[in-house]
Amino acid sequence: MNKIDFKLYLITDRNQVKNQDLMPALEAALQGGVRAMQLREKDLSDRQVYELGCRLRALTRRYGAKLFINDRADIAVAVEADGVHLTQTGYSAKEARSIIGDTGIIGVSTHSLKEAEIAENDGADFITLGPVFETPSKMGYGPPLGITALRETALKVRIPVFAIGGMKKENVSSVLEGGAQGIALISGILAAPDVKRAAKEFISLIQERKPYEPDPYVTLRGDLS
Repeated sequence: MNKIDFKLYLITDRNQVKNQDLMPALEAALQGGVRAMQLREKDLSDRQVYELGCRLRALTRRYGAKLFINDRADIAVAVEADGVHLTQTGYSAKEARSIIGDTGIIGVSTHSLKEAEIAENDGADFITLGPVFETPSKMGYGPPLGITALRETALKVRIPVFAIGGMKKENVSSVLEGGAQGIALISGILAAPDVKRAAKEFISLIQERKPYEPDPYVTLRGDLS
């Protein structure tokens, strides 16, 4: 069975939610069709992340959605999440695997082809790559990578690549055509006036695109321009 059966990956940030608390906003996203989300509230204590993770695990189960915990494989196990999403400063995918077991899903945040290849070699199940476009939340990772770098990475790694950074409705088509399996985002959904509607619109745009099929001539030539 394909572990990565989703194409939209929602990352939480309660500071971006407008006019309501985080949990109601996440339930609205689930009602809109989101089937994978990462709990990423970096300013909370370990206990707070655990408690919020337990609540979110119960909610995601009701909707048949996958739950990932940011950077803490131990908390992911404790709340019975589906997996963990690793940063470049925490566990390696290989180390996380020894904690979450063979059935757990491991995602890794990457910002270059080299990091993507390392994540794959260490046993990651999927990666996010970005920032693809300019976005305030990813300023610390350098200038946007662009579609060319996304395409190069998607061609060279065998695990699914999710584009992240500046994801808006108008650029969904371009990242999917660039080889991404899906998109990862925060504000495009959580900062929207109507979270449920925004989720539905993003999912509809993703579903409209045909599956990516690399041009064999381009692949053989290595022509990624």
